[in-house]
Formats: sequence, structure tokens, C-alpha cells
Amino acid sequence: MFEIIVIVESGADSRTATKLAERVLKEQIDWLEPDLIKHIFHWRGLEEGTEYSCWSDVDKIIDDAKEKIRYKPSRFLGHHNKGVPFKADGAISIKVLKLVDFLQRTRQIKAILFIRDLDNQPERREGLEQARSEHINRQPQLKIVIGTANPKREAWVLNGFLPSNQEEQILEKIKTRLNFDPCIDSHRLRSTSQKEPDRIRNPKVIVEQLTGKDMKREQQCWEDTSLKILRERGVHTGLTAYIQEIEQHLIPIILS
Repeated sequence: MFEIIVIVESGADSRTATKLAERVLKEQIDWLEPDLIKHIFHWRGLEEGTEYSCWSDVDKIIDDAKEKIRYKPSRFLGHHNKGVPFKADGAISIKVLKLVDFLQRTRQIKAILFIRDLDNQPERREGLEQARSEHINRQPQLKIVIGTANPKREAWVLNGFLPSNQEEQILEKIKTRLNFDPCIDSHRLRSTSQKEPDRIRNPKVIVEQLTGKDMKREQQCWEDTSLKILRERGVHTGLTAYIQEIEQHLIPIILS
């Protein structure tokens, strides 16, 4: 039994990312039955007994670790190994990875998921990539999976939205206002405003309109829609890349 650490912005992000990962693992590994997963690994946060950790809590978690488990982080200069300053999220990711190094002394941690909304900041992905390259050859080995939603998690939800008969009319009205299909081109929804006229380009608003704010309906978008459709639609939202990351980094752990 081993652990996979999950670093996200919210519980909804954790549910989306971990369920998608489990679906990919079951698709690619024919003997991996749903009931088997819980006997092979657990999704965990940095603190024992938690299912995920949030980016906003990382500094507090590190401070608590200094007191509770006598964690003493090494000095961090804030620069990549090539002397280049870390881009957004790179420095805090290194702090997380240093803590995980310490936790691996007593916990069977084999991988970590870094899940982040880009929020129109592509440098966030670059910073995560910098942190991974900095850490890639450390021992004990740690697989680092990066998932960046463009512009945010709701774009992934829309990639998986397949309207029922009752929802078709709602979707058609939205498509008419946008002049494009928000489920196929959800990466184009870059507004964060709740006010008109920009509200219609806010992916959170579109998800609420299509699902009626029903979380079970929203979950169907990433739990029930075929991975084939998600791969096809998710090229520009980062969803396809995330699925590929799962295939590349997590499948070998399970098979080993």
C-alpha cells in the first residue's frame, strides 16, 4: 500500500483530478478492478489523515511540520538549478517537494499530483515544470504529475458535458450568444466576471447554467463521459495533457 499526494486549489479539484486518474488507470490496466485500487494506494494530503492539501495552506502545513514532526527544511534560494529564477508556483512546489522528501522517511509516498488552474497565467505551468526538472533525479524516487486546467477546472467539466434532451435547448442558447460551442472550445471562456456582458464568457457561469448547479450532474461530466471524448475535446484545456501525464507517470508505479 502506498500514497499519492494531491495538491489542489479546492476539494472539487481533488475529486475531479483523482477520479479522472482512476478512470485512466482502469482503462489502461485490464486487471485493475475498482475495488482493487483502495488496496494498492490512497490519495493523501501532506498531513496524515487528509485526502488532499490546498496550495493556499502549504506554508502553514510546513510551519506545523516544523513543530509537530521536527521538519527542518534546507535553505532555499528560489532559483532553478540552471540559475534561472523560478516562475509562478515553481518556488512553492519546491517547498512541497522538500517536505515530501522528509515525509518519505516514514510514509510510502510514491507520487504527487500538482493540480492548478492556469487562470490566464501560462507561467504557472512553466514553474511546475521547473520544479519537476529540479527534483526528477532525487532519491527515493517520486513521480510528479502535473495537471493545469486552461483556464480553470470548469473547462474540463465542460469538455465532458453531453446534453440530455432537456439540456439541449439551454446549450443552444449559450452557443448562439457565444458564437461557439463552450463544450468543445471551453478554453475560450476566459472571463472571471459575474456581471454582464462578460458573464457569459465565465466558465463557472456556463457550468452552473448547464448543470443547474447540481453537483451530481457536474460529476457525470468527468465520471461518465468516455475518455475518448475527453481526450478529443481537452487538447486546448490541458485535460488531454493531464491524461497523458497519468499514463506516463502513474501507470508504471501500479504495474511495478
